Amino acid sequence: ATIDAASKQWRRRLRCDASPPTSVEAHQLGDLLAHAFPDRIAARHPTDPLRYLLANGRSARLFDPSDLRGEPWLVAVELRYEARDALLLRAAPVDENRLRRDFAERFQQEDVVRWDAGKRALVARRESRFDRIVLDSRSAGRVDPAQAAQALTEAVAELGIDALPWTEGLRQWQARCVALRAWMPELDLPDVSDAALRQTLRSWLMPAFNGKTRLDALDEASLGEALKTPLPWAQRQLIDRHAPVRISVPSGMERPIHYALEADGVSPQPPVLAVKLQELFGLADTPRIADGRIALTLHLLSPGGRPLQVTQDLRNFWANTYAEVKKEMKGRYPKHPWPDDPWTATATHRAKPRGT
Repeated sequence: ATIDAASKQWRRRLRCDASPPTSVEAHQLGDLLAHAFPDRIAARHPTDPLRYLLANGRSARLFDPSDLRGEPWLVAVELRYEARDALLLRAAPVDENRLRRDFAERFQQEDVVRWDAGKRALVARRESRFDRIVLDSRSAGRVDPAQAAQALTEAVAELGIDALPWTEGLRQWQARCVALRAWMPELDLPDVSDAALRQTLRSWLMPAFNGKTRLDALDEASLGEALKTPLPWAQRQLIDRHAPVRISVPSGMERPIHYALEADGVSPQPPVLAVKLQELFGLADTPRIADGRIALTLHLLSPGGRPLQVTQDLRNFWANTYAEVKKEMKGRYPKHPWPDDPWTATATHRAKPRGT
């Protein structure tokens, strides 16, 4: 009754003397509803006559049986949204020719480049669309390099940061940066944790894909330069100074420092220096980095490279534990020095000279 009253009121305002039609063709109703609910215009799925793709990007299903089954185009008047597909509770068919006339600007054709996870490569497609509904898609042949960089970056966003050609050296560089950012915040280093890199892929990674059309075309050198691009030269030098790759030990050798992060990807673990015990003779205190703020965790090794002791307090080790280690190891490694006084002994990375 309310609708009928409103209808009469509008007919009077518009001076429509004719009586309202007693019936309306379904397609005529659909054509009118399309203007009322343009985001709910829907096209039938190419392989499922009960499933429809909506202009807003969602999908919906008809009840089976339904008089609308198989209609090429519908406008959804009432939907019940569920986890995957919405249910079409009320809908009306729409004439495609009328849609193409009334909504011509929403029918588009464009060439797109996307990542094909199955092929692990980019594919170029020429797509005909109505808003977010893909009506037709066919091969466009050659991948346009101008679109490839963005598509490859989106592929990494989908696959995860581990899809990049990381090496142990690059992971160590990342750990050094993240650790130093925590140890010395005053250096104002950028965040290069995995989480931060994922959020900023477009700014640091996309330029590295320029001219490339395959994910595996990005090598470790290109990745390394892309990672370091946000850091000016002065900050790169600070990283090398305060979180060095290697450190000199009393034997005269340079030994690598190993950096690692906790599971959260941002909290640094204590850096590790694995070194043979004999190479530290004469060194009283544990080496430190990050402007003296961080003590290295020493993995003291036997001459054969086996772990003997883990400590961050070298002074205490010499004073209280060394004698016991010497007693146990001297017979096993007689060709290597085991002095009574490690504080004053000469550090070495070699065995004792013959005859000594």
